[in-house]
Amino acid sequence: MSQTKSKNPWSLAEKIGLTTIIFSALVYTVDPRFTVLLLGLFLALCAVAPFLHRFSFFLPVISHGQSGVTAIAITFDDGPSPTSTPDLLKLLAKHKITATFFVIGAKAAAHPRLIRDIIDQGHSVANHSYRHDSLLMFKSYRDLKNDIQTTQAILEGLGVQPHIFRPPAGIANPRLKAVLAEIGLTMVNFSCRIFDRGNKSIDGLAERVMNRIRPGDILMLHDTCPEPDELKKYWLSEIDRLFRDLRKEKTILPLAEVIKLPVMNLLPTTNAKT
Repeated sequence: MSQTKSKNPWSLAEKIGLTTIIFSALVYTVDPRFTVLLLGLFLALCAVAPFLHRFSFFLPVISHGQSGVTAIAITFDDGPSPTSTPDLLKLLAKHKITATFFVIGAKAAAHPRLIRDIIDQGHSVANHSYRHDSLLMFKSYRDLKNDIQTTQAILEGLGVQPHIFRPPAGIANPRLKAVLAEIGLTMVNFSCRIFDRGNKSIDGLAERVMNRIRPGDILMLHDTCPEPDELKKYWLSEIDRLFRDLRKEKTILPLAEVIKLPVMNLLPTTNAKT
C-alpha cells in the first residue's frame, strides 16, 4: 500500500504479462505446449483478478489500513438515500463515529442536501461511479472515464472534491488504472464485508461483522434501506448495536487516518441546493 515514487509504475499485470511473453518465447523451441500453458495461466489470472477486491493486479488497490495501523474505518456504499442516510447520520452522531460515504453520482445529484448533511456532520464523501452499473468494468475506456468523471463533476458542484474511488462491487479492470490516473483518483476497496447484498441479507448483521472485523480493517456497509420497509427498524437496530460493540472493542478512526491518504477536500464555494 505504499505509494511508489514512479509517476506511472508498471502494474503487476504488466510485469507478469511481460515475463510470461518472454518465458513463452524461450520455451516454445523446447515444447510449444509449455507456451500454451503459460499463456493460458496468465489469461486465467487476468479473468479472475478483477473479482479479487484486495488484489493489486491491474492497478494499486488500497483495501486495508497502512502498516502498523490497528484502528478500523467504517465506509458506506451506494447512497445517498433519503430513506437511509439521515438515519445513519443520527446513529453515527449518537456513537460519535466518523465514516466515509462512497456515493453514487446520480443519487448525489438527486439529493444534494444529503451530501451537504454528510459533510456538515464531519464525514467524508468519495466517488462510487455514476449509476453503479454492474457492467461498468466491461465497458470502453471512454465510457469508464465518462462515468467516473461525471460523478466527480457532480460532487465538485456540491462543494467537495473526492480523491478516492471505489468501483461497483470492488471490481477493477485493465483500463481503470489509466482512467484514475487521468482524473487524479486512488482506488480504495475494503477488507471486511459480510455479503449483505446491499442490505438484502441483514440477519445478525452486527454479530457477523464483529466475528469478522480485524485490526486495520476497512469495513464496507451499505447506505440503502432494506426491503420491505418493515425491515428498516430491524436494520437500524443492528447498525446501532454494531456501532455500540465496535466502540467498546475497537478503535475507530476516519478512513483518511487509517489509510494515511486524503479522502477529499472541500472546495471554496458550493452550489449545493437546500
